[in-house]
Formats: sequence, C-alpha cells, structure tokens
Amino acid sequence: MHKKLSVALVAAALAAVFCQPAFGAEILHGTELGSQVSLVYCIPFVGMLLCIAICPLVIPEKWEKWRWAFVLFWSLAFLIPFAMSFNVATMMDQLLHSIIGDYLTFIVLLFGLFCVAGNICLEGDLAGTPKTNLVLLLIGTLLASWIGTTGASMVMIRPILRANQWRSKCVHTVVFFIFLVSNIGGALTPIGDPPLLMGFMRGVPFQWTIIHMMPILALNVVLLLALYFLLDSRAYKKDVAAGLKPLSGGAKIRLLGAHNIIFMLMIVAAVILSGVLPMLPMFQDASGNALSLHIYGNVSLGYASIIEIVIILIAAFLSFKTTKKDVRTKNNFTWGAIEEVAVLFIGIFITMIPALLFLNTHGASLGLNQPWQLFWCTGALSSFLDNTPTYLVFLTVAGTLGATSGVVTTVGTVATNMLIAVSAGAVFMGANTYIGNAPNFMVKSIAEENKVKMPSFFGYMTWSLRFLIPLFIIDMLIFFNPFF
Repeated sequence: MHKKLSVALVAAALAAVFCQPAFGAEILHGTELGSQVSLVYCIPFVGMLLCIAICPLVIPEKWEKWRWAFVLFWSLAFLIPFAMSFNVATMMDQLLHSIIGDYLTFIVLLFGLFCVAGNICLEGDLAGTPKTNLVLLLIGTLLASWIGTTGASMVMIRPILRANQWRSKCVHTVVFFIFLVSNIGGALTPIGDPPLLMGFMRGVPFQWTIIHMMPILALNVVLLLALYFLLDSRAYKKDVAAGLKPLSGGAKIRLLGAHNIIFMLMIVAAVILSGVLPMLPMFQDASGNALSLHIYGNVSLGYASIIEIVIILIAAFLSFKTTKKDVRTKNNFTWGAIEEVAVLFIGIFITMIPALLFLNTHGASLGLNQPWQLFWCTGALSSFLDNTPTYLVFLTVAGTLGATSGVVTTVGTVATNMLIAVSAGAVFMGANTYIGNAPNFMVKSIAEENKVKMPSFFGYMTWSLRFLIPLFIIDMLIFFNPFF
C-alpha cells in the first residue's frame, strides 16, 4: 500500500513540475476533440483487456501482487501520447472527467453496496438442490430491478455459494447468476442498471421500462432458468452419485443483520435522488443546467452526485458500526473483491476514453437505423465498454432519426422499438464478459474467495457464446426482426 501511494505521489509531483506550463493551453472537448482522435489510442485499452484475460492464467501470483502496476502502465501508455498529441490541459480534462465524472460515483456505489450486503447473512439449512438454486436465482433476478444489479448480486451471491458449498459442480450456478442477477434482471426500472437511470434523467418515464421491457425480460428469464435447471439437475445427479450429500444440522433459516436493509434502501434512495434532483429548479441555474462544483476545465461534480456520495458513505459507515463482526465472519467477508474491482476498473475507465470520444463523434454517422442494428451494436460495445456511456451514445443516435412518435427525450423523439433495442442491448449484453458490468467481476472474485474455480476471461466468454448469444438471436427474431 505504501509503495502504491509513493508511486502515485511521485507521478503527481512530476506532472506538476514538468507539465505546469502546458496547463494554460486550450482545452479541446466534444466533437472538436473526437474528430481528431484516432482508434490507435485504443491500443492501451486492448492491452488492458488482454492483461485481464491472460495474466491470471499465465502469471497468477504476479498478477495478484502487481496488477496495479499493469493498470498504471496501460493508463500512462494512453495518457502520455494523448497529452503529447493534443496538450496536457486536454489530457487532464479528459482524465478528470473520467475519474470524477464517471469512476467516482461508480466505485462509491459499488463500495456502499458491497459493505452493506456484506453485513447481511442468510444462514440455515439451504441445500443447493436444483429447485433451491432455481428459487434463489429467481429471487435475485426479481430483486435486481429494485435494488440494482450490484445490490442484488451482493445480497444473494453469498447465500447461494453457502447453499452449494457441498457440491463439486457449481461453476454453472455462478455463471447463470451473473447472467440473470448481475445483468438481465436489472432491466425493469431505472434503479436496476445505470444506463436506464441515464435514460430516466433524459426524459424516459420511470414506468416506461416496466411496461415495455417486461416481455423481453420475461422471455429471457424463463429460457435461461429452464436451461439452468436442466444443467443443474444433471450436475446434481453426478454429485449425489459421487457420494456427496447436502450439509445439514444447522439452524433454521434466518436473516442476520436484517437492519441493514434500511441502509440498502438508503443507497437505493441516493441513486434515485441523483436522477431526480437535477430536474428540480432549486438544483438548476438560470439557464436550466444542473448546479455543480467546478473541478477543472470542463469537469464538474454535480451537487446531486455529491449528495448521492455522502448518503452512500454514511449508509456504509452506519452498516459497519451497527453490525456485529460475527455476521461478516459468517459471510467470509474480505476486502479483496472490491479492491480488485477498484484497481482494474480505474484502468478500464481511463483507457476507454478514446473509444468513447470516437463513438460520441461518429456514432450518428454509422448508418444504424433499424432496431436490430441498435440492439447488437449497443450490446456488443456494452460487453467491453461501460454500458452507461454506450447507452447514451446510441440513445442519441436513435434520437436523430426523426421519429414522429414514441418517447420524447432531451435528445429527441425516440421510436419505442428503438428505445427497447438500445435498453435491452445495454442491460442484457453486459453479461457477455466479466467486464461488461461491474457486478460480474465482483461475483467472480467472491466466488473464487469461496473456493469456486471460476472460468478465465475467455473461458467465461465461451459460456456466453453458448447460452447468451443464441438467446439474443431469439430476442432479435421475436422483438427486432430484421426480415419484416
């Protein structure tokens, strides 16, 4: 920890000494900057992804110890050439926008949910049978739209791992948990997944997602649960045939740390407020723009975001202060999962800056004018980029197509089928990779802490290729059919 802090301080000092004269340069942003950004700048992002995929397999111990150094290397591999090509002021503007405008609220929300969920323990004789697992997955999926995919994942992953600790074959359970609870289940409300919250902030009615996303969500949940039940039933028979038996003799099922539900609701309320407050006159200036704290250049932190951060941190603090340590011990609670996510995702957020700049500038000229095209493009990019800005890019694209009816948003009128396509692509296809949605990586880390040997980055993608891509093809044919 001290070494990391020293490196950060040295880097900051060098930047202040050597780059100070360049800070007065003109800051480029928006389409002016995006039109000049080459895709060559995306090479560090690709390098970052390859490290996440390959290093845990090839050099697992060194990766565990030095992953922060890999993140630093690839971040600098983008930032230094970017600063040299444009100027330091522009680089700092983009860096701070990514860290303060996007990463800060992202990691604070994950941290808060991780802390509060770690203080909730469902204990008792839950035996990991196919029926029990199916019910737990369904509960988690239903919760995801109301406490968020991250909240539902953190609350439900430990009970399902505990119920299946007697089994030798439970990787498929965690994989389908990521599919359903960490991603697809969040499609019904703006609380469920950040992209939908961004849509709500831009004029999409709160109830719109409940009404229009329900059919496609229901189809996906039914098909995936049916597939899961078949897989788990076969795996269960093999475990029983091998002489394994469910653990028994524990206490009756009970919820420890139940008062933490109050803190979970505090966090949900904070997320809702971050979307509602900027619409209120008292949080707007004379021009109707949301009030914010200016940081640097074009970077600012909205007052609504500050309130959200404060509420979440208070909830996390109170959760720890009011919950006995025994509850966390029973949950096998450690800081490893959130630390891994915090380190890796700061590198992802930084190195994906040029990809988002390019998309924001060129997205409308990609010739996407059919729902199935938006579904796949939004989904494919959401699998590797942050799905929130990807959603906003393609929502903007849909808003420029001149629809005369549909949903009236701040980016224009969006046809209903187009908005469904963008929403489904952003929420559903985050399940295609470990980095498609933050809960994916956290669930993987927690599962590995509980001795479940999870598939590698590419190994996980073979699961999504086998089960999710065929499902999404079915979605396309039923809801976004390109043939009529």
